[in-house]
Amino acid sequence: MTAQLPQEVTQRLIDWNNGDEQALTDLMFLIYQDLRQVAFYHLGRERAEHTLQPTALVHEVYLRLIRQKGVRWQNRAHFLATASQIMRRILVDYARARGFAKRGGGAQRLPLDNATDIPHERAAELIALDDALNALAKLNERESKIVELRFFGGLSIEETAEALGVSPGTVMRDWTFAKAWLKRELAR
Repeated sequence: MTAQLPQEVTQRLIDWNNGDEQALTDLMFLIYQDLRQVAFYHLGRERAEHTLQPTALVHEVYLRLIRQKGVRWQNRAHFLATASQIMRRILVDYARARGFAKRGGGAQRLPLDNATDIPHERAAELIALDDALNALAKLNERESKIVELRFFGGLSIEETAEALGVSPGTVMRDWTFAKAWLKRELAR
């Protein structure tokens, strides 16, 4: 990324905040490759024969973003975190539409310690994790967002801290607690 690009991204976000519809299209052009990387990250955790492609996932995110109203975009990290969260929702919706039963449907439980090693055919575990994240969000929304950004979005501790406006130490503490809480929930 060039030194000028973050400023261009921020300016497009400001323009979009101020009602400029073209700014989103310009923004998508500027960070399209970043969005594709996030999509590759998400799809890399899906089953091998998944029919969604990174380009289609990015385009679906764009369609959902144009319907977003009232979001006060802060910066590139905030935008990518939101896009990543939308991708997660798309994939969970897709898995549910494919007929996977809620809470795993008899599939093996997903140990959170091994979450980075999710086999491709584990859409049911994705649904179980999504349900557990929704329950965590009711208890502590920030911890739930940290899991979304780190696990689904692939953001670093520092990027997550920037996106949420907290310190890296806070992210580490919340990440540790959230993993333990989710591990307990998923073991039930």
